[in-house]
Amino acid sequence: MKLGLRLPQRLGVDLQNDLVEAARTAEAAGYASLWTYERLLFPEAPADPYAGVPGVPWPESQRQAADPLAVLTAAAVATERVRLGTSVLIAALHAPVQLAKTLATIDQISGGRMVAGLGAGWSTDEFRATGATGADRGRYLDETLNVFDAVWGSDPVTVRGPRAAIDSASVLPKPVSKIPVLLGGGGSKIGRNTKSKAVERIARRADGWLPFLSTPGPAGAAELRASWDRIREMAAGYGRDTSRMQMVVVGNVTFTDRPAGPGRSPFVGTLDQIMDDVRTAAEAGADELIVDLNLQEWFTGTRQMLETAVEIRERAVAS
Repeated sequence: MKLGLRLPQRLGVDLQNDLVEAARTAEAAGYASLWTYERLLFPEAPADPYAGVPGVPWPESQRQAADPLAVLTAAAVATERVRLGTSVLIAALHAPVQLAKTLATIDQISGGRMVAGLGAGWSTDEFRATGATGADRGRYLDETLNVFDAVWGSDPVTVRGPRAAIDSASVLPKPVSKIPVLLGGGGSKIGRNTKSKAVERIARRADGWLPFLSTPGPAGAAELRASWDRIREMAAGYGRDTSRMQMVVVGNVTFTDRPAGPGRSPFVGTLDQIMDDVRTAAEAGADELIVDLNLQEWFTGTRQMLETAVEIRERAVAS
């Protein structure tokens, strides 16, 4: 299993210097990829709890979340080998044609290293800020995928959707090759009888899945593996080559001073417990794990974050 690292975008990051240092340090340490997340704004009185989970406040560290595509552009220039991904961009917050063009441009700048991770989103405040609505978020995501297919294909481009209309036009640059599109959502417990538009969309259209691990240990590994098997079974039913699909697990790390007790969430606990969760993701069949240290409140700076990231990578290799 490969490891990826989310780049620092949070409050307190020195964007002029920290991004380049983080990108170069991660590549030198052997990380296979660098990732960014999207947080458009930080409402003082949110319409929704964080990630839509009742009672969960928005993390203060996300009062700033630097633009994910600008951050990846800086990383593209500062690195040579690592892939560059978004986990995730909220499709409804972007004009589809402009987003397709920006992703293709970063792919060209990086020499073909772009990975586009997308999601439907959950924040009413962010939808309102861009003139979107939560009710239409799935429709906007489908339109964005349609526009990607058209714009990244051959010219002239013709495509029509709720927000995009192109009639026989050239749209350049094109990606170096097809940019893999991964989708989040769908939950982590996908059974044979699960009926979900999000799961259907992943199976029909995505090059991969961006899930979270919901339970630590063997039970969590078995649960996630079963869900991934179900998605690939559905994809095969649509005539797709499932050997080319990837599962990239997202690990949002929160360290604790003492070992977290029974009932802990994955990637919450001591470093030893975090490493157990890394192994659980591998046992679940993950092709890659994104290590996200952006939510960690006690990091005093990017240097401390990177020292921890390097240690995680070294311990993963040694295990």
